[in-house]
Amino acid sequence: MWRAAPLAGRFARAAFASAAAALVVSQAPTAVVAAEWSGRLEGHGGPVKSIVLSRDETRALSASFDYSVILWQRQDQGAGVVHRLIGHDAPVNDVRFLPADRAVSVGDDGAILLWGLGTGQVLDRVDTGEEKLIQVRAAPDGNFVVAASWDHTARVFALAGDRLVEAPRLEGHRGPVNAVAITPDGAGVYTAAYDGGIRLFDRATGGLLREVYRHGWGVNVLALTGDGRRLVFGAADGTLAVLDPLSGEIVKQLASHTRPVLALALSADGRRLAGGGGDGAIRVYATDDWHLLEAYDNPHGPVWGLALNRDGRRALHVGLDDHVSVWQVNPRVAFDDSGQSAPRRFQVGETGDPGARQFARKCSVCHTLTPADGNRAGPTLHGLFGRRAGSLPGYPYSKALREAGFIWTEETVSDLFARGPDLVTPGSKMPLQRLTDQEERRALVAYLKRATAPKGMPAPGQPPAGQAEDERR
Repeated sequence: MWRAAPLAGRFARAAFASAAAALVVSQAPTAVVAAEWSGRLEGHGGPVKSIVLSRDETRALSASFDYSVILWQRQDQGAGVVHRLIGHDAPVNDVRFLPADRAVSVGDDGAILLWGLGTGQVLDRVDTGEEKLIQVRAAPDGNFVVAASWDHTARVFALAGDRLVEAPRLEGHRGPVNAVAITPDGAGVYTAAYDGGIRLFDRATGGLLREVYRHGWGVNVLALTGDGRRLVFGAADGTLAVLDPLSGEIVKQLASHTRPVLALALSADGRRLAGGGGDGAIRVYATDDWHLLEAYDNPHGPVWGLALNRDGRRALHVGLDDHVSVWQVNPRVAFDDSGQSAPRRFQVGETGDPGARQFARKCSVCHTLTPADGNRAGPTLHGLFGRRAGSLPGYPYSKALREAGFIWTEETVSDLFARGPDLVTPGSKMPLQRLTDQEERRALVAYLKRATAPKGMPAPGQPPAGQAEDERR
């Protein structure tokens, strides 16, 4: 049985450069250079779930609800898109850099993908099952990764060349696993779950070493300091606290959030920690004594992902917006409300058109209505009626939709929402949702017919404008 002293030696060994549990950075052998991220990183077609910086801070990876990962290159003004990585069949929840110009991502499709960043192509893919993979972290040496799964386990994958090889699973939680953190020497893995437990596993054997801490609410996020001596966790009740992972005791209770804590990030120099919550608040702490340095309140919704640059002067944060935002922490710049969209396209209250309301709530996260807006997680619906399913040029449809063979009409659109995509388009990427109320469904279809008709043309089934006037005379 493991005792405290061996654990302290094996799992708490100082390894400053790892800081891997909260912000895994590229292991590529490049020199560290000054990098200043500013403005916004615009290019996604849906809310962004995760953001991470490379070791030299000239590149970033973001994962989105739009099923894609974007590789960004820092430029003098803002950032440019290097590759849009397409391969997941559902929203992508997390992404991390790996050595040899590679990356790894996980998503709601239960898949973990290994990417070649030079080409933007998938090198390997492992489908773990029906449950989503919510987070992924890489070992300090980049030889393995660990993914948190909602099947109540954490999945360990060794990197064998350009292949992912599954190792022993970390099992025993009584709820979905939300977060993982890897010890500096790579021998241990901390896991946190909805059951409120934080556990330590032996990575090589998959054996449970001990339960580190038990919280009364689900634990959402973990961050392990580079020396392995402190473990920070954020929970569903808004708790943000610092643990001694050897004793299991809380050494510092940080300011609580009013909603669940959803994101944590350490700066690469290990001196700063940022935490973000469902309340839109971001707080930055000094890790020497955990005092609060700066606070930022985003009134436009939750913070799902965070990254701090090397010295903690800038924070990149993501959430319900389609872009990555940059906050200058030091010298402090206050929250900039200019250009923010609130409410967002899918956050609508009561309107005069019930069909427009249903579109905003059910469809607008994934779809646009005009060709100018382009594709998001799904293709633009412009010209939908009369179009064969899976046929719009330029959109990477699933095989199921490409081979569906039917035409989008009032009847087929209505059927999609009456029975659900799992029955109408089984195997497609469309999220599972239904609209069972017949009047609401009829209003949605009528709105889509009007809103998606090409400009200057009547909606399918409607007479041309001049003809309608002539018939009234």
